Amino acid sequence: MSYETAIARMFALGHELAQTPSHKFDLDHMRVLLRALDHPERRFPSVLIAGTNGKGSTAATLASILRASRLKTGLYTSPHLVRINERIRVNGEEISDDDFAALQGEVDRIAERLIERGELPWHPSFFEMMTAIAFEHFAQERVDLAVLEVGMGGRLDATNVVAPRVSVITDISLDHQKFLGNTVGEIAREKVGIIRPGGAVVTLPQQPEANDVIGNTILDLDARAVNAVPYVPPVSPASNQHLVPSGGQGGFVYRYPLAVLGEQILVETPLVGRHQLRNVALAVATAVELNRQGIDGITAKSIERGIRETRWPGRFQVIAAQAGWPEMVLDVAHNPAGAWALRSALSERYEDRPLIFVFGAMRDKAISEMTEILFPLAERVIATRPENPRAASPEEIQRAAVRTGVDVETVEDVKLALERARVLAGAKALVVITGSIYLVGEVMQSIGTDV
Repeated sequence: MSYETAIARMFALGHELAQTPSHKFDLDHMRVLLRALDHPERRFPSVLIAGTNGKGSTAATLASILRASRLKTGLYTSPHLVRINERIRVNGEEISDDDFAALQGEVDRIAERLIERGELPWHPSFFEMMTAIAFEHFAQERVDLAVLEVGMGGRLDATNVVAPRVSVITDISLDHQKFLGNTVGEIAREKVGIIRPGGAVVTLPQQPEANDVIGNTILDLDARAVNAVPYVPPVSPASNQHLVPSGGQGGFVYRYPLAVLGEQILVETPLVGRHQLRNVALAVATAVELNRQGIDGITAKSIERGIRETRWPGRFQVIAAQAGWPEMVLDVAHNPAGAWALRSALSERYEDRPLIFVFGAMRDKAISEMTEILFPLAERVIATRPENPRAASPEEIQRAAVRTGVDVETVEDVKLALERARVLAGAKALVVITGSIYLVGEVMQSIGTDV
């Protein structure tokens, strides 16, 4: 089977959120598929990370630390920015086209056979297929450890069939209410489904509703809480004392000392925004816990190096001005919590700079609330629509933003919206591309930025 055919077959399954909850949320079906594959998920140790915001950044940072510790590391994340291969990486390298095609064909054939035998009622979903392919790839590559980002929720997510060495809970807020619940408490109850009886759980204090659910679950399951607070730097929100230029074009890092494994290290993280300091702390606490469990190679210096070498595109990614294009920031702020984080990071770095927003979002997101958070910062706003069937039209975004009082210009095509932003920005303004990972990915593809 060709790579192009494999990709076409995957996308023919539809988007994972477009399916009914009963089709997506059934771990029994995932277990049937994995049993037929001879349980690849049991052939490598793993860390499982759930949360609303920050789980991808935490996963990327932890994977970088493990690689710096000379451990062969699998990383499974979602969704992708440009190519589906981005979701499955070993030691930072995406799964090859040939390997993806071969594994997709194998998993697909087994799934069809299970349906014929009546062992599965229907074909596995897009996300179930992706997860099975990732597990099989990590097993065949004999990774020392895999870092797995939960797709959505946790309790019934396809990734939640593993027996993780550590479970990690990042910040929880409102998102995907159609599937997970209408309150932070209800959503937290889905996220804590990744906690195992007697297992280790890394987390940080957060909203009271979430804290209650996490704390009670840890008690009920006799799990062991690992507090990441000691690894959060004492940074005053009003101070930029730890914010320093990176030496790269348009980039900057947070730099601060930290005591880890009995040594003092210098943390230098390229992940921008004070919220990212919490994600780095979660990754550090997880690495320390893995060291405590006897995973060889994890040292203070490898943690230091791994943080410094973390790469996670599309998260407040600064693109320097060049060849007639203004400086740009790409950020996948896809819900209100993400919008607040972006607003804080913009205010921290570009307080006096005029901003031009290019905004596109999925129709099922809290668009009105996101526009109220972000649009008042902008000198001009251009609403557009990425190529995704769930995307809101520019006119829908315009109507959702009416309470902001900001004039929103509508441009249907993303490339034309980007060109319009370039013209409006001139030499002084900063262009901010945000609202959806699909918009950011489309822009990255358009301007030729690597992922």
